[in-house]
Amino acid sequence: MTTSEYEVVVVGAGAAGIGAAVRLREHGFEDFVVLEKAASVGGTWRDNTYPGCACDVPSRLYSYTFAPNSEWSRVFARQPEILAYLTDTASRFGIMGRVRLGVEVQQARWDASAARWRLTTTSGDFTARVLIAAAGPWHTPHVPEIPGIDGFDGPVFHSSRWDHDADLTGKRVAVIGSGASAVQFVPAIAPKVAELTLFQRTPQWVLPKPDHHVPEVERRLLRNPHALALLRGGEYRSLETLGFAFRHPRLQPALRAIGVANINAAIRDRTLRRMVTPAYPVGCTRPLISNNYYPALTRPNVRVRASGLAEVRGNTVVGADGSTAAVDAIVFGTGFRILDMPVAERVYDAAGASLSDHWRGSPQAYLGTTVAGFPNLFLLLGPSLGTVTSAFVIIEAQLAYVMAALRHLRTSGAVSLQVRQQVQDAFNARVQAALPKTAYSAGGCRSYYIDANGRNSFSWPWSTKRLTTLLDRFDPDDYLVNKALASVQR
Repeated sequence: MTTSEYEVVVVGAGAAGIGAAVRLREHGFEDFVVLEKAASVGGTWRDNTYPGCACDVPSRLYSYTFAPNSEWSRVFARQPEILAYLTDTASRFGIMGRVRLGVEVQQARWDASAARWRLTTTSGDFTARVLIAAAGPWHTPHVPEIPGIDGFDGPVFHSSRWDHDADLTGKRVAVIGSGASAVQFVPAIAPKVAELTLFQRTPQWVLPKPDHHVPEVERRLLRNPHALALLRGGEYRSLETLGFAFRHPRLQPALRAIGVANINAAIRDRTLRRMVTPAYPVGCTRPLISNNYYPALTRPNVRVRASGLAEVRGNTVVGADGSTAAVDAIVFGTGFRILDMPVAERVYDAAGASLSDHWRGSPQAYLGTTVAGFPNLFLLLGPSLGTVTSAFVIIEAQLAYVMAALRHLRTSGAVSLQVRQQVQDAFNARVQAALPKTAYSAGGCRSYYIDANGRNSFSWPWSTKRLTTLLDRFDPDDYLVNKALASVQR
């Protein structure tokens, strides 16, 4: 079998991968391919088709700066519209011809002797000078192992793999988890099911959602690029204000008052109010927004259990608190493998150690983008980049940094570069020193921010502006630059 050779291989054709492909072409890098294991592009917006699926960042901000969209039908667009936007962007910028669909990367290993990445895939072997990992953290579902679930004879599925053949109308449904997905699909399915039992291990802060249909007159106004940019800037500043409050504990009382008011406005039952009111600071878990989640919990056919799911006995689900419910279907809203991303188990250094081996349960990267010991590897939406703002803002800032690194490789005559270990360590030490002062690492909550070692490997403890400023300048002195193989050809 022949080996396909490229200057750059991008893994994943979601928002990050599509953005990487556009920027590569824009900067004169034409020798690249995007490998996507699914049958179509779109990433998490292709996979998540559950009822009620929508963005929780304003749509004008949840889009590329190079592909502004004035035609969003709502302030917070729904899944079909976001997927259509990503697909259309890939087509308009000529990216689809660079995407290889149905190709899953099984392993990528750095070959030091050739200064190239060697990839094994379901469609043959590839080599690349540069590897851009753009699979993202919201990709692989986290499904807890529940004793007895194999004996359940009804539909069982995760929200990101919604079984649309399973008609839940008139059925008794157990929902496991109360995170971002559940907050959206619970209100969507509650009116049609016979009974819905929500197993809530940890209550979430759910803030009001300033959403509305965007009328034609507003869209017409936003077709002016200056007006659209002005609104996008205002939405960015609004989210940054929220992030500022998360980073400054003295503002917590105001945030908590907003959260409690949202609960009290929808829920009269005091027991239910206590059950869904978190004891931890706002921002300690991912902040959620919804106008219909709390009202859905008050429906007569909805019951909330302040407990995780412990086991399944036949068609009876049993909570950790001993409560039981007879159900016909089980839906997991338990999130994703955010910090133990499968890519970490598939990417290896020259000595045969994986990213997972290096991280040992605590992911680390320099500026969330490069990793010591892994030359010419760039992670998009990597560790310690979690903020309240749009993922697109982070992706584009990282891509500016990646393009600067690639230009340096070309102009310097180097064949590889890797971040210095001491640079990476110093950066991560600063991040970890700053996090305890924020709500992100406050005690009293259990969130996906915290890794297997009890360390917050997800959150960015400063402003997004500080992050984008750092990513705006590539400093070769932070890297070990190898020119020894400059004469080696592909």
